[in-house]
Amino acid sequence: MAQMLNFLPSNAPSPVYVLGVRVDRLTQRQVLAALRQILSSARAGSRPPCQQIITVNPEFVMAAQKNTLFRQCINQAALVTADGMGIVWASRLLRQPTPERVTGADTLVELARLAAEDGYRLYLLGAAPGVAEIAGTRLQELAPGLKIVGTYAGSPAPEEENEILERIRTAQADIVCVAYGAPAQDLWIYRNLQRLPASLAMGVGGAFDFLAGRQRRAPHWMRRTGLEWLYRLYREPWRWRRMLALPLFVFQVIRKGSRPS
Repeated sequence: MAQMLNFLPSNAPSPVYVLGVRVDRLTQRQVLAALRQILSSARAGSRPPCQQIITVNPEFVMAAQKNTLFRQCINQAALVTADGMGIVWASRLLRQPTPERVTGADTLVELARLAAEDGYRLYLLGAAPGVAEIAGTRLQELAPGLKIVGTYAGSPAPEEENEILERIRTAQADIVCVAYGAPAQDLWIYRNLQRLPASLAMGVGGAFDFLAGRQRRAPHWMRRTGLEWLYRLYREPWRWRRMLALPLFVFQVIRKGSRPS
């Protein structure tokens, strides 16, 4: 796997480990500064070919309890953000608080603006056919001057990897955003870090669907107060089985977090 390098700010606190899963305690501003450093270092030719960014929520943490490869993938990433108020809450209970929630959807938009400003090229991979194209158009509206050099639905199946990597290589992308859902998207990136012909790769979950208007994000007040999960359950009641991970997450954090170290 690709070498893990430290792109965190020099004054950043040490990561918090929530049930053994690493989370970097950074603000959105600090995350963007780290992303800029990764990209500028790559442009200068001073680091390995690709670095992975992961945005962690409670479902990720619970999945990582059973999937050791997924946990390893998260813990070895270049940057891990707290995507989910449950993660923010858990870090406070552990007395190593993260300063704020840093979501994948918001980070994607800010990353697009950074790329437009500094001249980096984006490749959008995943989601249903046609969705990435619409999402790319929306990103270009939000980040004028942004270069979207390729979109492709594809799949995370190993037999498709060579074709997808060749598409990304031909497009000469600097940044690859992958929307296959977790953990598939993150494990796809992890498997291919050594071969990915880009500087930065990030799993973005449903962000393409949000940007394309196929799904609605929760109102801002619900996101701010940590109730986005409730809105998603209302909009997508079939998710109730996945939501069972949330009370289990709370129970596990309280039980294990209250133990003396």
